[in-house]
Amino acid sequence: MLQNIGIPGLILILVIALVIFGPKKLPEIGRAFGTTLKEFKKSTRELVGEDEEKPKEELQRTEKKSTAI
Repeated sequence: MLQNIGIPGLILILVIALVIFGPKKLPEIGRAFGTTLKEFKKSTRELVGEDEEKPKEELQRTEKKSTAI
C-alpha cells in the first residue's frame, strides 16, 4: 500500500499535515509517533522471542524426562 505513494505523495501529505496541525505541533506528533513505533517493535520482538523460547523449553523438559527414566 505504501509502495505506491512516492515522493510527490509524501510531500503532499506533509503539507496537509502542516496546514492542519501547524508548525508547533508537528514535532510533538512526530515524536509521539516515533515513540509508539519503537514500543510496538519492542513488543513484537518480545512476543516473537517468547514464541521461539517455548519449543526450546518443551524440548528441554522432554529431554529431562527421558534422562530421568
